[in-house]
Amino acid sequence: MIDRLPPLTALRAFEAAARHMSFAKAAEELNVTPAALSFQIKSLEEHVGQPLFRRLNRAVELTEIGRALSPGISDGFQILTDTWRSVRRMQDNTTLTVTAGPALTAKWLAPRLYDFARKHPTIDLRFSATLRVMDLAREDVDVAIRFGYGLDDEGLYSLPVRKEWLTPVMSPELAERYTTPESLIEAPLIFDDSIAFLRPPVDWPVWFRAVGISFTPTHGTHFSNADHAVDAAVAGAGVALARRAMIIKDLEEGRLVAPFKTAIESQGRFRFLCLKGAETRPQIAAFRDWFMAEIDKTAHISDAFTIIPIEEIAPQ
Repeated sequence: MIDRLPPLTALRAFEAAARHMSFAKAAEELNVTPAALSFQIKSLEEHVGQPLFRRLNRAVELTEIGRALSPGISDGFQILTDTWRSVRRMQDNTTLTVTAGPALTAKWLAPRLYDFARKHPTIDLRFSATLRVMDLAREDVDVAIRFGYGLDDEGLYSLPVRKEWLTPVMSPELAERYTTPESLIEAPLIFDDSIAFLRPPVDWPVWFRAVGISFTPTHGTHFSNADHAVDAAVAGAGVALARRAMIIKDLEEGRLVAPFKTAIESQGRFRFLCLKGAETRPQIAAFRDWFMAEIDKTAHISDAFTIIPIEEIAPQ
């Protein structure tokens, strides 16, 4: 077979027809007539030297050669599309797409975004609240804010934020009932299972150990999302062992209190991620600088706590 590639229009016609398994639907998608699409596929079959489709009465199906060709052609067009979008994003200084976890978005980012919008009115900010692993080179996302160890950050611009600490929080009403660390043994405890992946674990038994109490809770309310655990504590449903980023606003505004000033510092942290080199793009640099400045505004809250690194109290 000759190595010379067939025309791109013929390959595009084949990809659409193979995806839809319909010449009519493919023609509609490509905004051409069915006859024009059929001509393009015919020219590709002549280039290959064999039929790529079996024409049935009211349908088509791929031949063996067509089935072999289809995945590679589809992947090729997807790569072209992703690359084109990436290049267009590099030229766009007015749109910024950020992805962050739903809990951080709800509890930390969303309440503060008005400030960024006020300071940068020409930037069209878009958010995707998800924990899905994203390919920043191929997907329509500029910045990712993620919590963890950063093991998958290789090849990216990765700006680490200070490590997260956790401390018990509760509604002011519950704080009147549970006034000592020992009293929490009888309290309804709330568990944030979203950080169960941390090693060493930062959980209730560890916090009790840090304050000199040997107690392993055997029951409580478990949430898979951190913001749900915090919201339950705000509603008075129990006492949550919660991360700093998730509770700052509720502490500042009095919906939660943290009466026991012992906190456990995890080995996980948030990172500001983007493609290497993209950190210099105006809208990404502006968001990064704003993000770090907002974190610094609340850094003083840590001064009220004795923060113990997890490695000092984790079982050996």
